[in-house]
Amino acid sequence: MTDRDARIGVLVVDDHAVVRRGLRAYLEVVDGIDVIAEAGDGQEALDRIARLTIEQRAPEVVLMDLVMPRMDGIAATREIARRHPEVRVVVLTSFGEVERVQTALQAGAAGYLLKDAEPEEVMQAIFAAARGEVHLDAAVTRRLTRQMVSRDVGLSALTPRERDILALVAQGRSNQQIAEQLVISERTARTHVSHVLSKLNLSSRTQAALVAIREGLVPPPGAD
Repeated sequence: MTDRDARIGVLVVDDHAVVRRGLRAYLEVVDGIDVIAEAGDGQEALDRIARLTIEQRAPEVVLMDLVMPRMDGIAATREIARRHPEVRVVVLTSFGEVERVQTALQAGAAGYLLKDAEPEEVMQAIFAAARGEVHLDAAVTRRLTRQMVSRDVGLSALTPRERDILALVAQGRSNQQIAEQLVISERTARTHVSHVLSKLNLSSRTQAALVAIREGLVPPPGAD
């Protein structure tokens, strides 16, 4: 394995050069992270990922602003998820409204941070995304959880197998990993996940993870 292979390649996307340079300056001294490119909007991000993929240097994680010219972060995240499903997107924005968070997660974001986050939290979100996990800003998590509580989302509608599926989703497992652990086909795992989301009236795997944490199926991140 080369040094590059051992490091997480990151693409920083923001329409403000000073923000990009600040993030780059911090991340370039973090052990295990390699900032391989910058982009000023969503379209430029897609173009850069395409070129880097051809060069076999595609980023593992994209730090994505939301409000940008030409193509915004939501549209770019959706296209990255469609064209490059192996690339994970962590949103880094000034906007924490629940509706905006949900839209980003539905588009395929693997994390959502506010720009007042501490640098260490940005680093943690990048590492979590690279592991296939989801990392949300604490304030964002509280808002999403409050909304779900108000909707009274519970587990009574789930079968025992579906509860197992929910717990695995909350642990960041992909459909393929769920299938391997439960010795079922990936198609069956995908169907189970879809049923869980539908029964709980949820729109994303991240929301499902929050329900699993709230209901005690899995411990919260960072718990001993």
